[in-house]
Amino acid sequence: MNLETLTQRLHQIRDNNDWRRFHSPKNLAMAASVEMSELLEIFQWLTEDQSRQLSPEQLEHAGQEVGDVVLYLLLLCSELGLDMEQVVRAKLADSERRFAR
Repeated sequence: MNLETLTQRLHQIRDNNDWRRFHSPKNLAMAASVEMSELLEIFQWLTEDQSRQLSPEQLEHAGQEVGDVVLYLLLLCSELGLDMEQVVRAKLADSERRFAR
């Protein structure tokens, strides 16, 4: 997955639809949160076991919501001038340092 190419494609969609004015960091963070809530809704009343055995329809829906969250986070990183790959690698390294046994 090339994050730069994905971000360029997202910018093309944004620009073609004149959405830039709506893509403030605040709005993008809120939109990512809304999409995360839609992902949570899929699991809301499932047991632990059921949450690991989604139907094909539920799995497809979950994938769509994960995609939405990731795309909004890519746009948010772009607006803030953050390199997504760099911040993810840094966070992973921090977690390895803090939680490695």
